Amino acid sequence: MRLQAKTVIITGAGQGIGRALALRLGAEGAHVAVTDVNEESARRVASEIEAAGGRAHALTLDVVDRSAVTRVVAEVAEQFGGLDILVNNAGIFSTIRMGPFEEISEQEFSQVMAVNVAGTFNCCQAVAPLLRAQHSGSIINLSSGTVRMGRPFYAHYVTSKAAVVGMTRALANELGDDNIRVNAIMPGSIKTEIPRDTVTPEQARGIIARQALKRQMTPEDILGTIVFLASDDSEMLTGQVIVVDGGVIFS
Repeated sequence: MRLQAKTVIITGAGQGIGRALALRLGAEGAHVAVTDVNEESARRVASEIEAAGGRAHALTLDVVDRSAVTRVVAEVAEQFGGLDILVNNAGIFSTIRMGPFEEISEQEFSQVMAVNVAGTFNCCQAVAPLLRAQHSGSIINLSSGTVRMGRPFYAHYVTSKAAVVGMTRALANELGDDNIRVNAIMPGSIKTEIPRDTVTPEQARGIIARQALKRQMTPEDILGTIVFLASDDSEMLTGQVIVVDGGVIFS
């Protein structure tokens, strides 16, 4: 119960990593605002948290819509009496079409940047006044291990997640005077219930072969790190990017 009575907003929490994280933070005692662009998915996850004895609130949210983000943050603060933690998990990945960067259309590039970069920025900007007022808070951004390897045929995705790293470091410096911490996680290749047609079984085996710890990663493998960053145990950690990828070996 390391997050007892703390309030957290998780974006993209209706499935995959976001769902697993919402359940874990609920088990850690947090009041969880489960937000997702899919209302049904958000409600289902919130119900799971409540069935396990936790406290949750489901809200529909498209992080690209700045006014909607502001409205949701205000609603969460009113519902739970404040806000302590933001986890920017929402992003486009599983539906991305792989291909040479010359073939990425303007629409594809703009959509990925809008959700993965502008969406993260919108949420950070919306929670900042609340966190500044209480002189505390933790923002955790999800980047990607693809940034370190410069994974080919995902140029728009890799670019967007590299931008999240820069944003994390800049905001850590801007918000530090108000005792607000901003950190990022670079997860490795994680298998969730979300179908990924762009990764073949052979490619998945190749990813595992490049890891020092040779097994398929699951969402649970990064949850402990996120709980740590959300908790007071990391109260002097900010502007950092933590890689959780099973020890990918570059050769």
